[in-house]
Amino acid sequence: MTDNATGSRETKDSEHGLAATLQDLVLASADVEEFLTGLVTVVGKALAEPDDEVLCAVTLLRSRMKTTVASSSEHARKMDEIQYRFDDGPCLRAAREDETYYVRDFQEDDRFPGYSQAIAGHGLRSALAVPIRLDGDTRSALNIYSPNASAFDPPAIAAAQELADEASASLRLALRIARLTDSGANLMAAMESRTAIDLAAGVIMAQNRCSQDDAMTILKAASNTRNTKLRDVAAAVLASVGQDSVTTHFS
Repeated sequence: MTDNATGSRETKDSEHGLAATLQDLVLASADVEEFLTGLVTVVGKALAEPDDEVLCAVTLLRSRMKTTVASSSEHARKMDEIQYRFDDGPCLRAAREDETYYVRDFQEDDRFPGYSQAIAGHGLRSALAVPIRLDGDTRSALNIYSPNASAFDPPAIAAAQELADEASASLRLALRIARLTDSGANLMAAMESRTAIDLAAGVIMAQNRCSQDDAMTILKAASNTRNTKLRDVAAAVLASVGQDSVTTHFS
């Protein structure tokens, strides 16, 4: 077998291993933030050199809001927050423009004047920002910082882009799972709220010997008078007869 064939097989094995690792992270994480915390840990280990421990963070841009949702350290988080103050920097441009940005040396780079000067004062010399492509209007970028100038050579940049590509697929999956989970939780809450209101109406019907329409009118009137949500009024009615919680059962 030739060296090229061996190298090709090792690259595929590496890519498969990375994809599997990130898929496992999605399944093992309780939420998106926990997944991204695991992601920056994987990136930090993959790109760190013996004499260069890199800092990693992930930025999300959505609905006019800039947020560092995960970071390998508090230092990494603060470096991202400096970009937010200037509303400019490699990670923000990477996310907004869907392009990779590499700063070889903040002391010499003139693309981000204010930001470069501010971050150089924190002992960092170079940075690499790679977009993480997501669905819809949400934008994201993987941010990697180093205290050394010219810390990221072409293989390191290619590795970071590969990580971002794999993270893109896994993060889209994690976000979809989160949306489904939220939808399920909202549906359950709505069903339990409806159940509580129906039960409270039943209590009022029994106490006042009135129709369901009349009971609902009484509940709504109490809600308006007290400026309280209808479900909270219903909960108070149920509590008054010793029913402290409501559970909706699905067959």
